[in-house]
Amino acid sequence: MVAGTILPISLGPQALANAGPALAGPIICNRSHLSYDICSINGPTLLDPNLSTFYVTGPIDSTPQVEKIQPYPRKWDRFRMSNIKEINLISGPSNPPCMVQHTASALAFSLAGYDGDFFTDFYDEFIPLFITINSVFSTRDYVLVISNAHDWWMWKYADLLQSFTKHPIIYLDNQKTTHCFPSATIGLISLDPTAKNPKNPKPLPNLKTILPFHALLQKTYGQNQNSISTPLKSRPQLVLAGRKGAIGRLIMNQAEVKKVAEEEGFDVIEFEPKYATSMRRAYELMSSSHAMIGVHGAALTHFLFLRPGSVLMQVVPIGTQLLSEVWFGILAREMRLEYMEYKIGVGESSLVEKYEKEDMIIKDPEAFLEKKGWSSETVEPYLKKQNVRFDLVRLRKHLKKAFVKAKAFMEREG
Repeated sequence: MVAGTILPISLGPQALANAGPALAGPIICNRSHLSYDICSINGPTLLDPNLSTFYVTGPIDSTPQVEKIQPYPRKWDRFRMSNIKEINLISGPSNPPCMVQHTASALAFSLAGYDGDFFTDFYDEFIPLFITINSVFSTRDYVLVISNAHDWWMWKYADLLQSFTKHPIIYLDNQKTTHCFPSATIGLISLDPTAKNPKNPKPLPNLKTILPFHALLQKTYGQNQNSISTPLKSRPQLVLAGRKGAIGRLIMNQAEVKKVAEEEGFDVIEFEPKYATSMRRAYELMSSSHAMIGVHGAALTHFLFLRPGSVLMQVVPIGTQLLSEVWFGILAREMRLEYMEYKIGVGESSLVEKYEKEDMIIKDPEAFLEKKGWSSETVEPYLKKQNVRFDLVRLRKHLKKAFVKAKAFMEREG
């Protein structure tokens, strides 16, 4: 492993247990987790990409095994998992000849998430990859074997992918050549902050992943920043993350929000990321800023590029309190950001134009969600139909507090 490429971290016994039980046979699979399965071949193995199959090639003392796995950490999501290519693991005497011999082990997984969704790219792919490498391969070298990879995805994240490994990446869908490895792991261990929520505050060891992961992002995208001369800022820079063109959770009075933030002392940059947005440019913007504000959604995932100590204000629409806490609030605090929430009032939600105030969707979102769960009946109103029109007087009070924190951070860190 290249020195400094992956930062070793201690995940504790829980995360290591999630990686799978002690290896005792040629193929071991752990299917106990809600979000992911992970399988291991403890010994020489051959990959036949034409059949998406790993064969055990060493001596076999037990009854032949056949296992199948969809190596993507969202197994509760039936819609998405239907697009994940299945990988076979077979122990038995029949396997094709080896064409390429590797000295490093294989780590195989899929990338068929929600195409173009920045949130799932990080929460279902890059962060789980980082956790898995530090859990399973902390002392071993590895070769990445990736299925369901699109050309645009590989182009967008080429620099970050190369930060994970010194070896050429094997893209399973484009391969015809067989490859041999000393061992293999198929699947990724996911970050699962859902176990740590307001009703169950038990901390998870792998939440400690986020600061080392941020350091990897800095190493990948921030290496040239120190050599670039930038003018000193007299006002804290605030990134206003918008969702123009998105379905739901739009800021209906964004121009007024920008004006109020500027009146409170911020230099405001409106940021509306798209598929083609350069990762390096996005990183440069976020890491040079002192604060970020945005409505709960994929664009807010760019908080991972903020510097620890800067301000993140998450705007929480009606019905999204638990989602906002689980997917952004917990990690933002773990990343040592100055985390703030702006929970919108009923009058700030566009839902008041679609439902009566006595409707459970507005009157008691928690009870409505408990009754219906996250389904089309709840996703539609809370995530797809709901937009935000800020009460500017109320927002100004929050921005005053954010400015104090951001100004202190700017004076301390530049």
